[in-house]
Amino acid sequence: MKKQESKTLVMSFVILISVIAVIGLIGYFILTPDDVIIEGEVEATEVRLSGKLPGRVLELRAREGMKVKKGDTLILIDSPEISAKIMQAEAAESAAKAVSLKAQNGTRQETITAAAEQYEMAQTAADFAKKSYERTKNLYEKGVIAAQKFDEVETQYKAAQAQARAAKSQYEMALNGAQKEDKLAAYAQVQRAKGALEEATSYLSETKLVAPISGEISEIFPKEGELVGSGSPLMNIVDLNDIWVTFNVRENFLSKIKVGQQLKAKVPALGDKEITLKVTYIKALGSYATWKATKLTDEYDTKTFEVRAVPVEKVSDFRPGMSVIINWSKLKK
Repeated sequence: MKKQESKTLVMSFVILISVIAVIGLIGYFILTPDDVIIEGEVEATEVRLSGKLPGRVLELRAREGMKVKKGDTLILIDSPEISAKIMQAEAAESAAKAVSLKAQNGTRQETITAAAEQYEMAQTAADFAKKSYERTKNLYEKGVIAAQKFDEVETQYKAAQAQARAAKSQYEMALNGAQKEDKLAAYAQVQRAKGALEEATSYLSETKLVAPISGEISEIFPKEGELVGSGSPLMNIVDLNDIWVTFNVRENFLSKIKVGQQLKAKVPALGDKEITLKVTYIKALGSYATWKATKLTDEYDTKTFEVRAVPVEKVSDFRPGMSVIINWSKLKK
């Protein structure tokens, strides 16, 4: 009887211990918090290729996914307006050069000869008018002629002198040629026309768009034959050598993340490959949609921070858009 009671007591004790163990395990799994997972996304420098000129896409020399080098020709633009502007600028330059050449060379010999003859004729007329004036004056002083007649001759004499002086000025102007100011103005017009031609010619280079950086073509917007406007985005190029991971982290998780710190992370797209990242940038995001209400528990609102990290070593097939996972619970403070 005693053996039976002893056996029953042992079994009860074993059952009690088992129940306590099960309850402990259940409590452990229930009370142990889940791992905190922070998910980020791979990003890279992206340059948008645009053109200054409106025109029609003549030829696309690249396709999406193609790797290009800086300076490679990617798009040809047909812009007839530029050819017309160059012709106009060339004509304006030729006209300005002709005016400048005329100013620099001075007056033609035929013009000088004609001015000299006009001056000689005016001077002869003035000499004749002077003699008539002197004779008339003597007669007037002797009372032979009336005062009105003398006044008429005197007026003709003064007019002939004025005409002689004007003819002399025209002759001297013809001898001297263009004034210094006129020559400078003509030269300035030539320089202005040259500048307009250089400007129009410089636009020719904009009809051939080249890669501003080395990278991979991610997007092409127009098709061949389509019209594009000035400044329209034509193509995106991604620099896969300048790549980083961006995480949005609530501030209550920042205690384990510092600038310069190295983090272990996994990339699901690469078969959960483990990589090492180095934190290079931490900045608070804008206040809109970045606050998480926690006043019921912690009595404050948590803000979201942007954290950037770069791979310590080059990762094969690491591309923008891939997810990167960090187990925050396993990070050390």
